[in-house]
Amino acid sequence: MEPMYYIGLDVHKRKISYCVKDRSGQLHAEGSLPATCFDLDCWMKTLPQPWSAAMEATMFSGWIYDHLKPHAAALKVAHPLMLRAIAAAKKKNDRIDAGKICDCLRCDFLPECYMAPTAIRERRRTLRYRNLLVRQMVQTKNKIGMLLMEAGISYNKQRLHKAGYFRELLATTPGIDDGLRSLLRMCRETVVRLAKTESALVRSLARDHLLVDRVERLMSIPGIGPITALTWSLEIGDVQRFSSLKKAVSYCGLCGDEKRSGNTVQRMPLSKQRNKHLQYTLIEAAKMAPRHSSTLALLYDKEKQKGNANRATLAVARKLVAYLMAVDRSERNFLVIQSEVHTAA
Repeated sequence: MEPMYYIGLDVHKRKISYCVKDRSGQLHAEGSLPATCFDLDCWMKTLPQPWSAAMEATMFSGWIYDHLKPHAAALKVAHPLMLRAIAAAKKKNDRIDAGKICDCLRCDFLPECYMAPTAIRERRRTLRYRNLLVRQMVQTKNKIGMLLMEAGISYNKQRLHKAGYFRELLATTPGIDDGLRSLLRMCRETVVRLAKTESALVRSLARDHLLVDRVERLMSIPGIGPITALTWSLEIGDVQRFSSLKKAVSYCGLCGDEKRSGNTVQRMPLSKQRNKHLQYTLIEAAKMAPRHSSTLALLYDKEKQKGNANRATLAVARKLVAYLMAVDRSERNFLVIQSEVHTAA
C-alpha cells in the first residue's frame, strides 16, 4: 500500500500554519508560511507524495481550498464548533492547532463539513451581497423619516418613498431648509442607486445557466418567489447531502435546542447553530405563503389556535422546507392537488 501523508492546516488572514505526519503519526514537517498563492505553490513542491490535508472552516478557507484541491489526494474542511469540542485543550496556539487537525484527519476523526462547489460559492457571494444592499437600503429609508421627524415635518409614511410624492414634499414644505433638503436628496439618490443595483443582481442570478432550471422548478411551489428559490438553491447546494427532512429543518434553523437528562426534557428557543440566511428568508416567506396557498393557510390557522402566532409561522416554514426538498430531489415541478393561487411573495 502506498504511504499517505497527512497535513493539518490552521489558516488565518496572513499566515498558514501546517503540520505534516505519516500514517503512524511520525512528524515530518511543521511550520508556517504566508497566506498567498505563490507561497502555497512553493510549499507544495516540498511535500512528500501523496498527501491529503484538512483545515478548519473560516472565511479564508475558500480560496485556499480551491488552490490546493487539484494537487491533493483528498482535501477536507472541518466543522469549527465540533472541532473545538473535540480538540479542546488548556494550551492553544497555531502550531498545536495544526497538529490536532492533522491527527484528527490521520485517525479519521475529523468532523467534516460540506464544502460547496466553487461555482455555487461564487454565486452565493453575489446573493449575500444583494442582502447587504437591501439592509443598507432599508437603513437609508429609515434615515429619511428620521430627518423629517427631527425637523418636525409631517409626512405620509406609506407614500414617502414614492418619487412623485418625495419631490412634491421637498418643493411644497416650507420647514425644509437648504441643508436638510440636500441631505434628503442625497438619501433619496442612495436608495434609488441601491434599488437598481439590487434588481440587477437578482436578474443576473435568476438568468444564470447554472440556476435557471432549478429556480423555475422551486418557484412552482405556492408562496415561493425568486429570492426564496435563489436562497435555497445557493445556500443548500446539493440537496442530496441531507438524508432526512429533520436534518434539513435543523440546518435551516427552524427547530429549537433540546436538553434531556433522565426523565426531564427541556425545550429551548430556536438554535443558533443554523444557516442564518436560509432561516431569515424562509420565515419571511412563511409569513406570506398562507395568502397564496389554502393548504398552508389551514396549517397556519390550526397552529395559531394553540395560542402562538410565531409557532404557526414556524410550522409553515417547516412545511415549505418539505416542499422545497421534494421538488429539488425529484427535479419536477410542484403538483398542486387543490386549487392554489400561484402568485409568489
